[in-house]
Amino acid sequence: MTKKSAKIERPAKTRTYGPVSDLERHLPSDWWRTLFNALYLQTDGDVVENDANTAREIDLLIGAAGLEPNDHVLDLCCGQGRHAIELARRGFAHVTGIDRSRYLVRLARKRAKTKGVDVAFHEGDARKFRVAESTFHCVTLMGNSFGYFASEEDDLAVLKAVKRALVSGGTLVMDLADGAWMRERFERRSWEWIDANYFVCRERSLASDRRRLVSREVVVHAERGVIADQFYAERLYTRDEIAALMAEAGFTNLRFHGAPETASDRGQDLGMMARRLFLTAAAPRKRVAAPKRGPVFPEVTLLMGDPRLPDTIKRDGQFNAEDFDTIARLEDALAELPGYRFRTLNNHGSLIADLRANPPQFVFNLCDEGFNNDAFLELHVPALLEMLRIPYTGAGPACLAFCYDKALVRAVGIALDIPVPLETFIDSDDQSATIPSVFPAIIKPNQGDSSIGITEQAVVCTPEQAVTYLAKVREELPGRSFLVQEFLTGPEYSVALVGNPGLGLRALPVLEVDYTGLDPTLPRILGYESKWLPDSPYWTQLKYRQAVIEDDTRRRLVDYSNQLFERLGCRDYARFDFRADAEGEVKLLEVNPNPGWCWDGKFNLMASFAGLRYADLLRMILEAAQDRVAAKGPEQSVPVMVSAAAE
Repeated sequence: MTKKSAKIERPAKTRTYGPVSDLERHLPSDWWRTLFNALYLQTDGDVVENDANTAREIDLLIGAAGLEPNDHVLDLCCGQGRHAIELARRGFAHVTGIDRSRYLVRLARKRAKTKGVDVAFHEGDARKFRVAESTFHCVTLMGNSFGYFASEEDDLAVLKAVKRALVSGGTLVMDLADGAWMRERFERRSWEWIDANYFVCRERSLASDRRRLVSREVVVHAERGVIADQFYAERLYTRDEIAALMAEAGFTNLRFHGAPETASDRGQDLGMMARRLFLTAAAPRKRVAAPKRGPVFPEVTLLMGDPRLPDTIKRDGQFNAEDFDTIARLEDALAELPGYRFRTLNNHGSLIADLRANPPQFVFNLCDEGFNNDAFLELHVPALLEMLRIPYTGAGPACLAFCYDKALVRAVGIALDIPVPLETFIDSDDQSATIPSVFPAIIKPNQGDSSIGITEQAVVCTPEQAVTYLAKVREELPGRSFLVQEFLTGPEYSVALVGNPGLGLRALPVLEVDYTGLDPTLPRILGYESKWLPDSPYWTQLKYRQAVIEDDTRRRLVDYSNQLFERLGCRDYARFDFRADAEGEVKLLEVNPNPGWCWDGKFNLMASFAGLRYADLLRMILEAAQDRVAAKGPEQSVPVMVSAAAE
């Protein structure tokens, strides 16, 4: 923000103290009632009006808290709204700010309006702000706003108020001064120019109990003299001390996430912001009212890929840190669902024996890696569940087998009068296939998952390039058949359906792949690099957005998807990918039964466009599957018990 000297006016009477030997003796107990005004924004402008600092802090906040766009977030002690407004600017739809300062709240409202974002700002005391219990998924205390009150009991009251406002297991995010560091290294005296006319002098000392750092700030005009002579303080918490206070308030799972980087536009005194702790903690689990209609099958077993085994599709051929983070986020979201109890089976070495010895009441089939992490054995997992008569989510083995063959899906599309790309099928042992004359073309395995075999070289513009790439992928993926397909250059869309025909089938908002940030020299495809290689520009430059399309186009996409869902025997949820050609005609690319379930995948993004959280999407899939099973009658939902003797 550009500083304007005219905005700092000297009060009619400014009391000044001269030399002060004991700062603590002059500290008002409620100094925070009057300090946060226009002058505060000027003197602390290094941090409170620094866009780069704000962006870095929000990056850290989103990553540490795992925020979703439809989470309800409270920015407590929001000040002039810099964090709340930045969250809203990034697409977070439910952000509220509360602060004690009427001046800062009014300013925050003006700034939100100017920036065209929707944030609700309210006045309120952090110890007893008024919101309904269990309203927010995340509460933040950013900008070093904790520890202002005269007693530690007040700080505890803040945490208890936050706990009340959070949903069961919700997240508190806080940054505060690193007490151990500040106690030994605080700057005792400093002065700096604010602009051409104003400068500020600061003194600091520890309180008598060494638990608070007391500061004095004298703001002086070069010609008119003292503008303000004010005192303030902050309680210094070490890691152990804040951990103890959090535990006393009832928070769990305390985590520290490093020290936020703080920079000054003037390169001057950062004061209490010089070294900070950044932490997250979980509110305790709360008793929730039983749902109006409880789950049909409350005991649910998650059936997943085996992290002990190699996985040729994943980066470096194994489960990675991002895979384990994805699983942790899944478990956190499922923990929000009332009425369900979850356990996990992921040891494929003992999977068959485990299912026989202790048949699950119901399986959430998330094993898209396939049995023994072999994608060709994905259909074997539901086949095994079928044989044991264990009910489960998602597509059956026949549907999975059919949709795994892209050429067969294309044939179904043709039969349903759904436009499809021009295509040539090349069998695994066909050495004399005719290369098509339609270029550019894209070469892809006819059977494959997670874009295996589709790289930036897969888009070819000449017969020579086609022959070269075919030879390369045949060597990498021996025994597979391939498709040489018309490369569509128009917008790329995805449609997500949740439910089942006859029981309610819901289409989520259509997603569009945003290629605008991609290096223009690269082909516009969602290839292997975009899913598995973090250093690739496809990983870093591709984005997704809600499609802005004509109603007629949206209706056709959803109609095509509904027809394919029913004809191919999809169940509970599925994703359908389309792309337009150069003339704008939308054509079917592929059908994904049991599509990727991860929190940052396409399916959950489409749910977020509809105002749904990750937990909401998982609940919808579970309910759709359980309603489908229940509608078939009890004989369809009784697991087969197999005794050891029978084996």
